[in-house]
Amino acid sequence: MPTSPDRTHDNAPHRRFAVVGAGLAGIACTRTLLQAGHQVTLFEKATTVGGRMASRETPFGSFDHGAQYFTVRDSRFHLALTGAEDVCRRWSANAVRVLDPLGRVAEAALPTPEAHWVGAPTMDALPRLWTQPLSAAGALELGIDVQAIERDPVAPGRWQLRTEGEQGSVRVFSGFDAVLLAVPAPQGAALLGRSRLAPTFVDRMGQVDIAPCWTLMLAFPQALQPGLPHLGPQWNAALSTHHRIAWLARESSKPRRGPVERWTVQASPAWSFEHLQDDPPRVEAKLLKAFAEVTGIHARPAHVEVKRWRHAKTITPLGRTHLWDARIGLGACGDWCLGHRVENAFVSGLELALAALGT
Repeated sequence: MPTSPDRTHDNAPHRRFAVVGAGLAGIACTRTLLQAGHQVTLFEKATTVGGRMASRETPFGSFDHGAQYFTVRDSRFHLALTGAEDVCRRWSANAVRVLDPLGRVAEAALPTPEAHWVGAPTMDALPRLWTQPLSAAGALELGIDVQAIERDPVAPGRWQLRTEGEQGSVRVFSGFDAVLLAVPAPQGAALLGRSRLAPTFVDRMGQVDIAPCWTLMLAFPQALQPGLPHLGPQWNAALSTHHRIAWLARESSKPRRGPVERWTVQASPAWSFEHLQDDPPRVEAKLLKAFAEVTGIHARPAHVEVKRWRHAKTITPLGRTHLWDARIGLGACGDWCLGHRVENAFVSGLELALAALGT
């Protein structure tokens, strides 16, 4: 007697999904599909989860060298954070300032104060919390770079992923009813192009404009001297109109961070694009000079490091929450669909999962 297909809790057919990319969009998408009772494998080419919700550990403390904070505007994002209070803290950024090129306050504060939230004790605490069940169930594949999406030769109606791992090892994962991409638009377009799939998706992704970002990380342990609470300005975070710098934040002002004075400096989109291929030491020197001009801090840092993000700030978004083709079982999501905020990534991943579920 033939066996019946597996069923979810609402008596719908059990399905297998592959989600590519373990940033917040991919994590939100995966969690939604799992909660609906389906089987999901989440693939990530890095060895950590979170994407730009990233933190860099150093002997002087951590740096949130990607996303600096997140907002909670969407009621669904607010609901999803229930139970994650221990890894999310409100950050009083001392009224984020808007600075002119010389570091002077151009506006007293942002027009409408809004709560700024950060992961605690580091920005990647939230994505790590949300992927713990996946890791425990063996459904999280880290260090796996998806090279191609192909039809499964054993089950032509399904998909298989051809991947590359450490030291060039090749593996094939098969039997997926749908493949959902949660990677930056240029990476998703390249993957679909190599796989000769979804030319309409490739065209739409090609219209998305995402700027790179050079990030500078600085530590000043000398600020821990008695009678010297911190170096430089009184504010802890600022938008800047300096031609090199778009954002500065005193990392040590964030909740549950170490006491050593640390600054994260993010270059402007235009400057980052212009200097995208520069050597790190050259970028480091130029941004360090600009940092001193804006903050007045001329002390020599004990730790200096730069990080280049090729796909950071969305300039021209897709203009819709996701891409989904139910006929072939392919979809795409990411913050680039709506903007560049952490919350945009969550909403996009959630909406793609709901579309894939047919709700």
